[in-house]
Amino acid sequence: MRHADPLIELDSITKHFGEGEARVDALRGVSLTIAPGEVVGLLGPSGSGKTTLLNIIGCILEPSSGRMRLDGELLFDGRWQRADLRRLRLDKIGFIFQAHNLMPFLDAHDNVALVLHLAGQSGAEAAARADELLDYLQVGHRRRAMPASLSGGEAQRVAIARALANRPRIILADEPTAALDSERAGIVMDLLRRLAREQEAAIVVVTHDEKIFPRLDRMFMLRDGRLVDGGARP
Repeated sequence: MRHADPLIELDSITKHFGEGEARVDALRGVSLTIAPGEVVGLLGPSGSGKTTLLNIIGCILEPSSGRMRLDGELLFDGRWQRADLRRLRLDKIGFIFQAHNLMPFLDAHDNVALVLHLAGQSGAEAAARADELLDYLQVGHRRRAMPASLSGGEAQRVAIARALANRPRIILADEPTAALDSERAGIVMDLLRRLAREQEAAIVVVTHDEKIFPRLDRMFMLRDGRLVDGGARP
């Protein structure tokens, strides 16, 4: 059952780069809310502001104006309201990218456990959690494989396991299926949908990949930094 309160709340978020004649308005008054258990798509042509918006939700990029709440906490209101954004990202936000970005010198298990070590968990706790996630994502049998020996689908599932290591409430995925065939893309999206439901997480997927549209709960369209289609269902 979903909680009543949204996990992501954006109110009139703007972002510009540069000043004067060189100013570029990347986001223009974007407002949206996303509830626990939802998998939403963020669509739009190149340069529309999708990645900028994802980086703002991930507390990597500072908005120019507006308000943002994540998991009920007011994080931005004209300026950041919290100093330890790195800790916030580690505790509450998981990132998944088109390129899996696994550490090439660590095996699948240690790629996942590394995040837990950074969060201060003991070796035994981190190892157990890494094993649990890899088994859950059906790549436990590849736990000692190096990234170079993993298939594209296996590497992406290890990357998802890493993103989920600290049980984040918010998962941000930037083109996670672009490099996968239809079957593997479907598997990855089915996993994300299951995770959203079971862990009551909000998942935002930046995508151009039409084959995953039916697996999204809602789709938001950005054009020239504006939300022009706010939450249509596929």
